[in-house]
Amino acid sequence: MKAAQTVKVSEAAKRAHDQACAAGEQAYSDPASGYRVMTADYLLSQKVCCDSGCRHCPFGAPV
Repeated sequence: MKAAQTVKVSEAAKRAHDQACAAGEQAYSDPASGYRVMTADYLLSQKVCCDSGCRHCPFGAPV
């Protein structure tokens, strides 16, 4: 697995992610794009990295 890259995440996206995690939701809508983004909690529950470059990958995969 490659070393993780740093991705710039907006403050609004960070808030949306934190709110989704606190509510136990699997994903949130990105405030800028409207795309659905999976939370780190949900990704961790999958127990395996999908190597798709997920924004909140808890497994350290490159994004």
